[in-house]
Amino acid sequence: MKSPVVKRSVVVGGHKTSVSLEHLFWSSLKDISKQRGMTLAGVISEIDANRQQGNLSSAVRLFVLDHYKVRAADHSR
Repeated sequence: MKSPVVKRSVVVGGHKTSVSLEHLFWSSLKDISKQRGMTLAGVISEIDANRQQGNLSSAVRLFVLDHYKVRAADHSR
C-alpha cells in the first residue's frame, strides 16, 4: 500500500530541507499560498520563522488547520 505521506524538498531560510505531509495538506497549503499571493516556499518560510516548537511538518499541519478553523469561524458569524 502506498503511503499517503508525500515528501518534498523546499528552500527555507536559504537552506534546502524536506517536508513530509499528506497529500491533502500539500493541496491545502498550495491553495493558501495562492490566496496570499505567495510562493509555497514563502509560506513555509513564514511558518518556520513563527513556529514555537516541534518539527516543520507538524508546524505546517497546525498552520493549515488553524487557517481553516479561522475561516470556518468567520463563516459562522
